[in-house]
Amino acid sequence: MYQALYRKWRPKVFSEVVGQEHITDTLRRQVAEGHTAHAYLFTGTRGTGKTTCARILAKAVNCLSPVDGEPCGRCEACRAVDAGTTLDITELDAASNNGVDQVRALREEAVYTPAVLKKRVYIIDEVHMLSISAFNALLKIIEEPPEHLLFILATTELHKVPATILSRCQRFSFRRISQEDIAARLQYVAYQENIDLDDGAARVIARLADGGMRDGLSLLDQCASATTGELTAERVYACLGIAGERKCGEMMGYIAAHDTKNALELFNRLYTEGKDLGAMLDEMACLTRDLLVLKTAGNAGITMLSGVASDKEALELTKALTSAELVRMMERLQETMAGFTRSASRRMDAELCIVELCQPELSLDSKALNARLTRLEEQVKSGAFVPAAPVKADKAASEKDEYEDDRPPMPDDADAPPAEDTPPVAESEAPVGFWSDLVAAVRKELKPPVSGFFVVTPNAPVQGALVELDSAVFGYTSDRHAL
Repeated sequence: MYQALYRKWRPKVFSEVVGQEHITDTLRRQVAEGHTAHAYLFTGTRGTGKTTCARILAKAVNCLSPVDGEPCGRCEACRAVDAGTTLDITELDAASNNGVDQVRALREEAVYTPAVLKKRVYIIDEVHMLSISAFNALLKIIEEPPEHLLFILATTELHKVPATILSRCQRFSFRRISQEDIAARLQYVAYQENIDLDDGAARVIARLADGGMRDGLSLLDQCASATTGELTAERVYACLGIAGERKCGEMMGYIAAHDTKNALELFNRLYTEGKDLGAMLDEMACLTRDLLVLKTAGNAGITMLSGVASDKEALELTKALTSAELVRMMERLQETMAGFTRSASRRMDAELCIVELCQPELSLDSKALNARLTRLEEQVKSGAFVPAAPVKADKAASEKDEYEDDRPPMPDDADAPPAEDTPPVAESEAPVGFWSDLVAAVRKELKPPVSGFFVVTPNAPVQGALVELDSAVFGYTSDRHAL
């Protein structure tokens, strides 16, 4: 019967565990010196070796002839633990056994001495799923267990475990496994399984595993089953339905150049080939994150890259994008991916996202405006954009003289100098018939309604005539402004 690779190649001793030396060395030393604790709490992300180390520890404390804290794997106890035939090692899934009744039954059973092995071991996986009543029922026996009893708790969400449980356990934090360690382990497994695995494909699978060895082995198993011959990076992309680092970098180049046409053509080609839209946007988000890290951290950020693009390609893209643009792009990609779960058309949402990334002027929010201003500032600093020189004063004056009106000013222009052949006339000494003639002329030339501009100041000498003019032309009388 075929067995999955992650089960077949599960480590059986501490030395086979990859990337957790800070934990395996401590556990090996405790077993060798006989100073094991009565309760352990293993915490960390998925696929990092929590349950595996719990099984190895259960086997090591019961081994009849351990070697430097490692189980020998040959004695009767080790074979029984590996085969899963002993009743003294109990594994519980707290997700399905989270009630207080199950914990009470466990507590009543745990007081009995082991039937075959030296210690009775309880491995409780996903312990954060226990209810509050179940945790309370577990407190006393974890604090003062019998000498033959050992508890090993494992969880991916440490913040959900009560502090009363944490204080009664030795806590070990499992870290994410590096891409280099995952790729090396994949190459070893592929060699043992006669799988022709390319180095580039191993790096791609290690990146997609996101720090989990189990995920990496599962992806290797899937890709090896879907293809024959050498397993390359392109075949991994085709098998998993992702765009790949080259296409992702090409798309980001079009976005940086604001080339909407080519970006949409590339997106349509990838969509036609059956690429997953969520995985495509996730790759673009990872690349955006790498560019932002390089932009802000410089050369020190090279060690923090996720590996979506090569260092050279990433450095070239950082020159074309500002930090504000990268932040806006990251937020827009995350919003689109979050909306996929309730979207009626994922393709339409993805296309709209790409158009807005290519054309930030379509969005008038503060982040888009800030990104555009930041890009303009960097262009000015680098000399790529030079503002137009201001118009000189003599040129402006000559243009003004060119369009200067040579006609004499109107007689009612307060700032105009008096005509040479007509002496200045005071407002109170206007000639008889002047205002009536003006009213007749305006009534003939203008057609109401237009905005009023003839208003008078109370008690002015010509108040009556102006009121008549305003009423005749515009149909109303106003005293809002003064003449």
